[in-house]
Amino acid sequence: MPRIYLDHAATTPVRPEVLEAMLPFFGAAGYNPSSVHAEGRAARAALDDARERIARILGAKAKEIVFTGSGSEADNLAIAGVAKAARARGRHLVSVVTEHHAVLHTLDALRDEGWEVTLLPVDSEGRVDPKEFAAALRDDTVLASVAYANNEIGTIAPLAQLAALAHERGALFHTDAVQAPAYLPLDVRELGVDLLSIAAHKFYGPKGVGALFVREGTAIAAQVHGGGQEFAKRAGTENLAGIVGMARALELAAAERGEAAARIGKLRDRLQALICERLEGVRVNGGGAPRLPNNLNLAFSGIEGDRLLARLDLDGLAVSAGSACASGVVEPSHVVAALGLAPEWLRGVVRLSLGRLTTDEEIARAGEILERGVSGMREAFGFSNQAERGIVGSRQGIAGGGHF
Repeated sequence: MPRIYLDHAATTPVRPEVLEAMLPFFGAAGYNPSSVHAEGRAARAALDDARERIARILGAKAKEIVFTGSGSEADNLAIAGVAKAARARGRHLVSVVTEHHAVLHTLDALRDEGWEVTLLPVDSEGRVDPKEFAAALRDDTVLASVAYANNEIGTIAPLAQLAALAHERGALFHTDAVQAPAYLPLDVRELGVDLLSIAAHKFYGPKGVGALFVREGTAIAAQVHGGGQEFAKRAGTENLAGIVGMARALELAAAERGEAAARIGKLRDRLQALICERLEGVRVNGGGAPRLPNNLNLAFSGIEGDRLLARLDLDGLAVSAGSACASGVVEPSHVVAALGLAPEWLRGVVRLSLGRLTTDEEIARAGEILERGVSGMREAFGFSNQAERGIVGSRQGIAGGGHF
């Protein structure tokens, strides 16, 4: 039986059309865009063309697009770059406790260097309160960073509202939009953001390439030093094949976004209903808020998520656990922990993320595999009567399941 891949939030496979666009730049067309000879000029033309195409989709100018080696690097450049360029005006930064570690760890590093960081809490669905966000902003706040859509539970932030609040206090606004391109609008003018990060491998492009939108006039200090590439904002010879692939992947994602969101959202809701109807003790994390249509983050009471993940893998289902392992110690996801859930929900978390090739048949099989895995583990560990243990029933968190 073929395996089922439901971990598209982690990475997506490169589309054939994208690979086809990239192939020449691994060979005869793959020269250095900074070289002045004919081969270099041809490479520069391809780089400029890719930059223009990406800018067009983002509603930006070509000179506002900076290529990076990943989404994480784009986040680092946005946050550390703006903070260090604006240090004379202020040293206060605002973000949210559920951000990706590329954001949180960059803020940690800046805190160690003397910046003050305010991390805002979220509600039980992963939403930041705009009033709390506004209250956290100060005259010395130079940057606020809030993810467009959370990478674990898929909750979508009201970016335009938050960006406007930041601008009222004179602060810049960055968003980690790495999870967004396949499903959400990306026009930076409508979103009102000053900086926006993306990564190609999240929308069927290659790994090892990302981009940062930097609104014209935004002061930003380079974090990678060397040559003057990328408008002196990021040194290093550009990954031309990857950039060309990212441009093609983003064009395809933009063209298919509406259809993909509707179709995949229906499949996600079907899978959610299957699980919540067949199993007790299930919580849909983020299920009551607008969220990405491909995201289904489930907490199972009486289950260890890492053990369930291993069992599902053996049964042919590839998903992610909502926990991180460091030095052999499994800790609950910082995102799920921030939701304020009771302890029995924190360890049994699994994230299923659908993709463009996910089928009805795969959804049905995935539901069966997950039901069998959870039931089998509960029986093995003597956890069978949910009602007697006071565990919330099967439909907790199902409200709002169709939102995306």
